Amino acid sequence: MNDQLLKNIAKYVTLSPDEIDLFRTFWTEKTLLKGDYLLRNGEVSKSDNYVVTGALKAFYISDKGNEEILYFAIDDWWATDILSFQKQTPSIYTIQALEDTLLLQIHRDSFQEMLQRIPTLETYFRSILESYVGSLQQRIITSNSSNAEQNYIDFIEKYPKISAKVPQYLIASYLGVTPEFISRIRKRK
Repeated sequence: MNDQLLKNIAKYVTLSPDEIDLFRTFWTEKTLLKGDYLLRNGEVSKSDNYVVTGALKAFYISDKGNEEILYFAIDDWWATDILSFQKQTPSIYTIQALEDTLLLQIHRDSFQEMLQRIPTLETYFRSILESYVGSLQQRIITSNSSNAEQNYIDFIEKYPKISAKVPQYLIASYLGVTPEFISRIRKRK
């Protein structure tokens, strides 16, 4: 198992050597090729997924038939439909690889068992969930209070690694603007 996830966890909590050995038994590696689907709309999310390397997009198809980006997940990020994973209900969106991607996966039953056997991880997963909710709140506030150009500039500054990996037309979808709008901004800069 790749140690990148353990390094991420160590930023929040300390695991004993025995807990680390046990932790490793719950995870499996999965490779997605560019274009492969991790999850499709209507499927139940059976795993939580940590991105070791690669890039994914989470999206839904609007009533107008447009692909609307909900989030991106790159190296050292998580990708899953949290509600579908927790409640075991059909997902309302799709997650697809934008490039070849290596994941560490844990299935729902294993996740529950891992938290029971290594209670310290409750703190870690609560912390990353709190960060995720905070970033969602910030996205709502920013999109409601800033103009589209400032939203783009803020995105590029806050997420330079995503900006380097993800095509501009997908960033446009995420921000709710047209690719042409982003092109005009980039030409002026």
